[in-house]
Amino acid sequence: MSDPIKHECGVAFIRLRKPLEFYKEKYGTELYGLKKLQLLMNKQLNRGQDGSGLAVIKLDPEYGSRYIARERAIGSGAVSTLFERINKKYASLDQEKVQDTKWLKKKYPYAGEVLLGHLRYATHGKNSIENIHPFLRQNNWMSRNLVLAGNYNVTNVQEMYQQLIELGQHPKEISDNVTMLEKIGHFLDDENERLYKECKEKNMDSLASADYIKNNLDIENVLKNSFKSVDGGYNMVGLIGDGNAFIMRDPNGIRPNYYWANDEVIVVASERPAIQTAFDLQLGDLKEVKPGCALIVKRDGSFEEKQILEPQERLSCSFERIYFSRGSDGKIHEERKQLGRQLSREILKRLDFDIRSTVFSYIPNTAATSYYGLIDGVYKYLDKWKREQLLKLGGEAKASEIDKLLSVKIRREKLLVKDAKIRTFIAQDEGRDDLVGNGYDVTYEVVKSTDTLVVVDDSIVRGTTLKKSILRILDRLGPKKIIVASSAPIIKYPDCYGIDMSRMNEFIAFQAVKSLLAKEGDEQFMEVVLAACKAELEKPLNEIENKVKMLYNRFSDSQIEKEIGLLVTPENMKAEVEIVYQSINGLHNACPNHLGDWYFSGNYPTPGGNAVVNRSYVYYMEGSTARAY
Repeated sequence: MSDPIKHECGVAFIRLRKPLEFYKEKYGTELYGLKKLQLLMNKQLNRGQDGSGLAVIKLDPEYGSRYIARERAIGSGAVSTLFERINKKYASLDQEKVQDTKWLKKKYPYAGEVLLGHLRYATHGKNSIENIHPFLRQNNWMSRNLVLAGNYNVTNVQEMYQQLIELGQHPKEISDNVTMLEKIGHFLDDENERLYKECKEKNMDSLASADYIKNNLDIENVLKNSFKSVDGGYNMVGLIGDGNAFIMRDPNGIRPNYYWANDEVIVVASERPAIQTAFDLQLGDLKEVKPGCALIVKRDGSFEEKQILEPQERLSCSFERIYFSRGSDGKIHEERKQLGRQLSREILKRLDFDIRSTVFSYIPNTAATSYYGLIDGVYKYLDKWKREQLLKLGGEAKASEIDKLLSVKIRREKLLVKDAKIRTFIAQDEGRDDLVGNGYDVTYEVVKSTDTLVVVDDSIVRGTTLKKSILRILDRLGPKKIIVASSAPIIKYPDCYGIDMSRMNEFIAFQAVKSLLAKEGDEQFMEVVLAACKAELEKPLNEIENKVKMLYNRFSDSQIEKEIGLLVTPENMKAEVEIVYQSINGLHNACPNHLGDWYFSGNYPTPGGNAVVNRSYVYYMEGSTARAY
């Protein structure tokens, strides 16, 4: 991908359903859960490399002993750092006594049955330890402790923050994380109070009351109250100090979530291949938590999927399929190939079907699969063309004529090689424009001066790397034309559900529309759109419409596409540059179960999305760099 974008985040959850002694006897270690958690996290490093954290809860601890452990680290090697620390603590224990499982569980903080891991990309602002999941809400009552982590963004956090204030709370900051932690924590407290009153009515003593509460928490009701006013996309995992847990998914199924269980473990992760690899499973073994539902895991090891919110139209994030999720998922692999195949017809038209004078390549590394699909599509055309030509020759065809036809091949070359030793993307906001340069090596003496070079990219967000690096490097090869083919449609609108695309001015498509308006002498139209956006923001949330569509509707996609080509062309470029984008229909055909396309179409799955896009435009016009949600 030429413009890497960050995604927030990845989760891994494990609930051991047997005593630790069972895993020592069967697998040779009481730390079976911890080792599997490490594997799940390592297999999802694509989802977060700015920081990671984990939490472990012990079931039925002795009084006076620690039963919640948490570890967090910052940096690209955070997962390794976490487990190095954990292993160091294990190594510091008496190695004879650790053979006693009961002693180990008491003395080693991470010898527990409920485990949660998280990987984070910092999508906004600075990356600090305070922003690393899991988050912890502590209390002396075991069943009031809450650990929270997830892959989520809440669009109406200001509204929810105000609700907390009206309850009499004093949240320490306005953020998704603090707000959700306190929101769920508030209703968890209410549930504890309800059960405590029941205990008093039954004249139960304090110890009996504590056990009664742990075993009778109505987590379903806690979640219904906590999430009824949440607008956003989320895959959220919560651990309660007594060993109860939940995994909650948004009503549109925006963020991904997979799970598997047998009589030994319950496992949840953001990506299917992570679970398949860690537990040696087949595709059909895994399930998804349905939109609007929660997988509720009770402290006794039982689990059930419960509907918490009314499911809405399923609009799972298509960017998961295009770019974010690991391509080792068989279905994602095939969908990415199909995205490439669907580009082949348009590419051939742009080439005037001249395959002999074309070299096909891709921008490493994630675009490779779409590139293979494009090649498949071109081969299909070439095979058909050869068959037609052979039929024209008839039975009198000479061997030399047949050989000439058969010699027409697709010229496939790996022209760009990413230099792993050079960091080409800076996650922090202040360094983004300085991230490009010499991040790629190039293969010389393959392209001729009469050739057209086609390079596949999986998406084009800002166009920065294309202009400042990739096109300049490819121009050194001396082609007459370079066609950049994006397997994703034109990105026009900000995301507010967990992707690092929240500011209008960052999109090359937005810059193209501004340029087109300037060429028409109608920059004033942007003020018209501004007034419309401001008017929408005065309406109740459920009535707000996306008025930024007015801006893009002024021009056809082909006009915007052409202008983008001009904008990303570096000065003194010798080769002609064209940009070809996937259509939204093509995206839907390739990814039929992931129809969430708001960043392309402006059709947001939640009311908060429409508010965010209007606010993002207003912020741009007023010169603010603040996040719009």
